[in-house]
Amino acid sequence: MAGAPLTREQFIERLREEGAQRYHDHHRYHALMHAGQLTRIQLQQWVLNRYYYQTRIPIKDALILAKSEDPAFRRMWIHRIHDHDGTSDTEGGLSMWLRLAAGVGLDVQEVASCRSVLPGVRFACDGYVQLVRDRSLIEAVASSLTEFFAPDLMSRRILAWEQHYPWVDPQMLAYFRARVTRARGDSEEAITYVVTHAATRELQEQCIAALIRKTEILWHLLDTVYAAYVEPGWGAGGPRA
Repeated sequence: MAGAPLTREQFIERLREEGAQRYHDHHRYHALMHAGQLTRIQLQQWVLNRYYYQTRIPIKDALILAKSEDPAFRRMWIHRIHDHDGTSDTEGGLSMWLRLAAGVGLDVQEVASCRSVLPGVRFACDGYVQLVRDRSLIEAVASSLTEFFAPDLMSRRILAWEQHYPWVDPQMLAYFRARVTRARGDSEEAITYVVTHAATRELQEQCIAALIRKTEILWHLLDTVYAAYVEPGWGAGGPRA
């Protein structure tokens, strides 16, 4: 038996605890990034490969919208698609990420094509879309709760890039700056929904499991880029290519 439901406070604490200890800010790729120890190619390849993840975000959010019968929920959630896609090709998070790609010296058309994305990165990111597609609405929403931890990571990233990578125009860090505020608001919306609707211990545990799976997906993305461009470094242009 699943047991009695956790209280609101206990449930939120479990979510925060599981997410915090598994979040990809602990990954060695991020440790190198924040210490200023990535080479230009290593930083570029993180930007290039991470863009594929960015393209999956509005797709998973559209899937979440399609799962809901509640107009109020859809009105609340739909801004996430607008945040990433914008209302034109020059607006939104995807456009800002491509400006970041230009700022680190990448060919924007090549990044946007996603032709050079590592297979393992593609597998991990597509796995996130599949997770959202296959799970219930509440689990899909819970998987987004990695946003709890994004503002602190974005803030550290901005400081690290400004300090250690002066060859990147600080104006190109607009995506990170925007996400500091937006991720806080998004996570509050999501946690309110999850806590309100996970009325049984079984549902609570399913939500926790969905969040854990999302952290594993983000970790796998970085594992792949690390293997290709740090150690052993077999990626094109990497140290052992």
